[in-house]
Amino acid sequence: MKIAVITAFPPSKVTLNEYGYHLVKNFAQKSEVTEVVLLCDKTMDPKELDFANSDKVKVNECWSFNSYSNILSINNAIRDEKPDAVLINLQFMKFGDQKIPAALGLMIPMVLRLSGVPTVSLLHNILEQVDLESAGFTKNKLAQKIYNFIGTTLTKFVLKSDVVAVTISKYVTVLENKYHCKNVKVIPHGTFDSIDEPSFELAPGPKQIMAFGKFGTYKKVEILIDAAIIMRKRTSEKIEVVVAGTDSPNTPGYLDSVQKKYKDVEGIHFTGYVEEKDVPKIFGDCTVVAFPYTSTTGSSGVLHQAGSYGKAVVMPDLGDLALLVEEEGYKGEFFDPESAESLAVAIEKIFNDDTYRKAIAMQNFKAANALSMDKITDMYMDTFKDIIRSKG
Repeated sequence: MKIAVITAFPPSKVTLNEYGYHLVKNFAQKSEVTEVVLLCDKTMDPKELDFANSDKVKVNECWSFNSYSNILSINNAIRDEKPDAVLINLQFMKFGDQKIPAALGLMIPMVLRLSGVPTVSLLHNILEQVDLESAGFTKNKLAQKIYNFIGTTLTKFVLKSDVVAVTISKYVTVLENKYHCKNVKVIPHGTFDSIDEPSFELAPGPKQIMAFGKFGTYKKVEILIDAAIIMRKRTSEKIEVVVAGTDSPNTPGYLDSVQKKYKDVEGIHFTGYVEEKDVPKIFGDCTVVAFPYTSTTGSSGVLHQAGSYGKAVVMPDLGDLALLVEEEGYKGEFFDPESAESLAVAIEKIFNDDTYRKAIAMQNFKAANALSMDKITDMYMDTFKDIIRSKG
């Protein structure tokens, strides 16, 4: 089978590039896949094909972030490549953070379906489950109604795919009830790498609380730093905070403003963008992975990464994170997303009881290992085969 994957791909900084990397990497390992056509965004540096069987991957840089012509260039690439099936790694701002390019990109599944190509769209989030104000889109109530109307229209385009894959079962119910569709199925997010069981012992040096991601919209690190300050008043133990990642595209300059605000607080480290090769060390060195979120916009890749590296986590008790814990077997301490004291107490429960920390870490590794990316790509292969069979 010849598979095409439409995705951002490292060294791209466009959203979902890491997920695209691991999808392509694992498709290339499948014996029944003869070729993976990577239909990716254009970058100055070459794509990072640093994995086994990368000779199966054909790179076709056929689209650009915020380009109006992506819908045409991707359709032309599909016509030229003639894949047996296409997977689109998708979320609402995948093809642009400007309204028209973003909207045109979401019409691609419909165009491919009309051309007869078996198409699966992996939709990482659905607008019906996103708090537009907390996620940094808009605070204006009229604008929110307009966004929701446009989002509903664009979701209808995505649902023209042969199959729409979502990562949380609740999304299936929401989409089926609102759009009266029958082509939505759950394929979990999965854990990026099948790795050996990690050490569950503490890393040498001070205990670290680490947050990972793109910050400034619904991911706010002030609460994390404030929690650390509270904890330091109650212990003589040295505690460090590591903020690993960059600003969200919607909030440029956010982390610089946080650094200025807390410039007199010791032991706060801002790493900037974390290269793929440095991710294991960032997770390996920390004691707890924290999720300082005020809302959620879909399944959390960071939670799956924390699990794969055998880490205890503290999470806000809201939305999709709570669902993931229930559905996929993760474990963590919950906190009130508006209270630094609540977050401090949650972290202290893990810091002050190493047996408890290890138990959470082991459970999270077990949950992550049960849904590694090689198993997830098997689910996509089965879905492709079902579509091809039904087209007959």
